[in-house]
Amino acid sequence: MTVAETDPDDVDPETADVIDIRDADDFEEGHIPGAENIPLDDLEDVVDERDWSDEVVVACYVGQTSQQAARLIDAYADDATVTSMEGGYESWDGPLYRPDGRSQSLADDD
Repeated sequence: MTVAETDPDDVDPETADVIDIRDADDFEEGHIPGAENIPLDDLEDVVDERDWSDEVVVACYVGQTSQQAARLIDAYADDATVTSMEGGYESWDGPLYRPDGRSQSLADDD
């Protein structure tokens, strides 16, 4: 099964569950505002217990592992539209939220 991809510019945490499957340390370093961290290793344990919204976008480092995770979520998310964020965080040029309250973009890390 092929998973559809969502352009990073079209990711909207206001209308979709954004699931960040990176490890917790990378999530804490910065993530899409409104994203929820469910590391890939934990996803299988919670996927069938969670109530998924109508739209789910899965994000990872480069957009490959998120396709696997999106397939898994899609198998449990009934009528939801589940996609992978194309290019992962490497392609994200929007703001990043950090728990210390700072917001930045990946470009600020250069």
